[in-house]
Amino acid sequence: MRGCFLPILIRLGYPVLPDPDTYPDRDVVIYDGQCSFCASGVKRLHQLDRFGKRLAFLSLHDERTAERYPDLTHEMLMQEMFVVDSEGNRHGGADAVRYFSRRLPLLWIAAPILHVPGTASLWRHLYRFVGRNRYWISQKFFGGKPDCDGDSCSIHLRR
Repeated sequence: MRGCFLPILIRLGYPVLPDPDTYPDRDVVIYDGQCSFCASGVKRLHQLDRFGKRLAFLSLHDERTAERYPDLTHEMLMQEMFVVDSEGNRHGGADAVRYFSRRLPLLWIAAPILHVPGTASLWRHLYRFVGRNRYWISQKFFGGKPDCDGDSCSIHLRR
C-alpha cells in the first residue's frame, strides 16, 4: 500500500526516505522518528546524500530495528542516533556524525573541524547534550511535538 502513494508524495515535494528493505546495500541510519527535530535532521542528511545514494533510514520505533539490531537496545537508541554501515559496524552519536563527514562528499567540508585531534570527546559531549534535550529543542525552537500516544513522551520534554 505504501508504494501506491509514493509517486504522489514525490510530486507533492515530500521527501521519501530510502528504506533498508528496498536498498539493502546501503548504510542504515537509525533515528528517533517521533522527534520532529530528529526527523528534519534526517531529511537534511538524505538531501546531502543526493549524489552517492549511500544511506537508508529506519526509525528506532520501527519493529524491524529490534529484530535486525538486537545489540542496540531501545535505551541506547533513545540516547543517540546510530549508523550501521554495510560491513555491520555501529557508529553512534557524534561518531556517526564524524562517519558521515567521511562518507558523504557534501559533508567533506566539515571533516577537518570534526576530526581535529583531541576533539572527539568534545563532540561526544555536545552530541549527548543535544540528544538529551532533543524533544525540548524541537518544541522550543522548531514548534514540533513528538508523535507519541498519550503522555508517553512527556518525560522527554522535562528539563
